[in-house]
Amino acid sequence: MNDEQKRIQLRKYKMFATGLFVLMALVFIVTTILQKSDDSHWIGYIRAFSEAAMVGALADWFAVTALFHHPLGLKIPHTNLIENSKEKIGDNLGNFVVSNFLSPQNIRPYIQKLKVSGFVGEWLSKERNQENLVNELSNIVLDILNKLDDSAVVNFIGKKAKEMSDDLKINQIVGNGIEYVLDKNDHQRLITNLSKQIKEYVLKNQEMVKERVKKESYFLVPKFVDDAIAEKITSGLSRYFDEVENDPNHSLRSEITKKLYSFSQEVQQEEKWEEEFRGIKNDFLKEEKLNQYSKDIWNSIKKSLSKELEEEQSALKNYLKKNLAELSVNLQTDEKFQYKIDHWIRVTAYKYILKNTHQFGDLISSTVGNWQGKELSRKLELEVGKDLQFIRVNGTLVGGLVGLVIYTVANFFI
Repeated sequence: MNDEQKRIQLRKYKMFATGLFVLMALVFIVTTILQKSDDSHWIGYIRAFSEAAMVGALADWFAVTALFHHPLGLKIPHTNLIENSKEKIGDNLGNFVVSNFLSPQNIRPYIQKLKVSGFVGEWLSKERNQENLVNELSNIVLDILNKLDDSAVVNFIGKKAKEMSDDLKINQIVGNGIEYVLDKNDHQRLITNLSKQIKEYVLKNQEMVKERVKKESYFLVPKFVDDAIAEKITSGLSRYFDEVENDPNHSLRSEITKKLYSFSQEVQQEEKWEEEFRGIKNDFLKEEKLNQYSKDIWNSIKKSLSKELEEEQSALKNYLKKNLAELSVNLQTDEKFQYKIDHWIRVTAYKYILKNTHQFGDLISSTVGNWQGKELSRKLELEVGKDLQFIRVNGTLVGGLVGLVIYTVANFFI
């Protein structure tokens, strides 16, 4: 029901209550005139009823009117109560709502009934809702990306990278990285591959070995001797590295492992390596280079993300839809997951409401307090004015009955 309909209804009931008062006044006038010419007892009873009814009607009219207006425009003390006491009404209303509706014992039963997981799971199960959610999220993120100040983001990335690099000890990272590879025994594959490559290189370059042997030998040594020496060298080297390649327990492997462990400790502990890597880091992360790296990183991220968000069937959107579908199934079928979600929501809602109950009260108080006094009176009169008119009607009837009783008692017992 809108305000206009409420106004019409209020006017209707006001006219009814006022009409009843006018009727009692007419009855009183008629019976008063009749009493002068007719001494019938029934006239006195009717006159007493109408007289008391008028008094009751006027008293209740004054009481009801005094709530919202000055009766007859007269600024009588303690009238127009709503307009004059709006701040107090707002405070009392706020305190009333907080005390009676937002107390722990009142909100706990409602909080315990919250079951959001099932509703969300069912809603997400519909493909159309998944698409709408993904599209809305994409639009929001895309809008944020487009509104971001690129220079500010680049400066932020550069600043954070510089802060991280200041405390970054590359020698420790390199040393730990070497130890990690050694602990995983991953370096053995590298040794195997290098042994194979060296073996193949030696076999493919026998002629080069012969030339080197011939070049280093004395001129009196016959050629067949040089060739034999070269053959021994190449065959010996190839066999050795073949053994290394195929024997996981070869002594060379153990020796290399020990040397690498020793090198990793040296890199981590000796100051020369720390200074060496610090120099590399400072050269690599100079301010101009860092800014360029940050700009390239941000441009790449922004371009890739924007493309993924704009395309209808991008990999990112399909990934999100897939995960939403899985989430929907879990929310509907996994009881433990449902309990965790619902329990978290209940606890969070309960704590938030209790923590901010005073803010609800302040909101009601400030809202009512900020209303114009006449506006508040008008709003309240439209809401409860119709019912208050029945107070006037009841006052008229009850007043008449009381007057009738008093008149009867006076005539029969006094």
